[in-house]
Amino acid sequence: MPAPESAASPGRGGTPVASHDREIESLAEFDEVVAEHGSLAHYRVQAVDLTDRTKTLLSVDSAGAVFLGCPMDPEAAGAVRSTGALVFPPVPGLPFDPYRGLLYSPDELFASLEAGYEATPDARAYGWFQRTKSDGDVFASMLRAIHDDAVSDALDELLAGVRVVGVMGGHAMGRGTTAYEGAARLGRDLARAGFTVATGGGPGAMEAANLGAYAAPFDDGMLAEALQLLAGAPSFRPSVTDWARAAFAVRERWPAGGTSIGIPTWFYGHEPPNAFASGIAKYFANATREDGLLARCTAGVVFLPGAAGTIQEIFDNATPNYYESRGEPTPMVLVDEAHWTEKHPTWPLLQSLARDRSMESRIALVDRIEQAPEVLKRLGG
Repeated sequence: MPAPESAASPGRGGTPVASHDREIESLAEFDEVVAEHGSLAHYRVQAVDLTDRTKTLLSVDSAGAVFLGCPMDPEAAGAVRSTGALVFPPVPGLPFDPYRGLLYSPDELFASLEAGYEATPDARAYGWFQRTKSDGDVFASMLRAIHDDAVSDALDELLAGVRVVGVMGGHAMGRGTTAYEGAARLGRDLARAGFTVATGGGPGAMEAANLGAYAAPFDDGMLAEALQLLAGAPSFRPSVTDWARAAFAVRERWPAGGTSIGIPTWFYGHEPPNAFASGIAKYFANATREDGLLARCTAGVVFLPGAAGTIQEIFDNATPNYYESRGEPTPMVLVDEAHWTEKHPTWPLLQSLARDRSMESRIALVDRIEQAPEVLKRLGG
């Protein structure tokens, strides 16, 4: 999380150091900073358990440091406060850490799945959200905001300098269908082309694209077998537990898959996150999540057939392209001509918006999903 007083803090010799360079997000990083600099002054330490580092905390300079949700001995907490540090202690009783320094992993969100999905941190965080979202408690809303800001910070760090392509589509796309297989092959093709695939992180088309990216390092037979295994639990309804277990069975059979990003939300609590994204940026605020997902798709977005949510994403993406508020327009590829011209005639409106503007050369409609990677490449120059 950025320094509160400025976008950068003074480094050694007075040279400004970017805020992200002064964040400590693991115990190993903590030890490395202390060994190299002998000081924690002006660092931000996020969600690192420091209960075994009391001796260090009693001896190093912590002036201007901020400790966010770091368990530590009371003596150590008093010592760092006395040097001018700010200490935000862990919040007891929460099913999530509002100060987390890293994205979620599938294993973290689905821990305790063997006892059923209801026992997982993901389900418990949704339950907490349901209990607090309408009660007007400023403390709960503050915790949600801090959490979402921490997740955004972690996401920005992970994607710095990375070419990200978004794949948007509906949650209703079932495993075992031709459409699901096509979305998985799309994700695999994009990953093999050197892009980082980002999705809304949920089931259906989103899961398929993340699965494809996961399958990128393996031979073609792996994806075919994985699709067959997943088809045994085609939907997260009626059982999220069975649906998730099938995904983890694939991951266990083929470990160390390719990387991708999922950006889901607890706002849609009935939609669980999928287990194939290597990094999961899960938010409480859906508006923050939607805008952040599209803003980070720096190499373009592919829109698969969907309904209201996907249509909203199309125009959420079209607006900054229209006004060029984020700079040069990014490519937009809509897949399935009949869907986007007849069932939900979004393409004609998108064309009319783009006419005679820079974005006109950055939009395309294709009929087959196999065409999307090459068209995306062409639109991106």
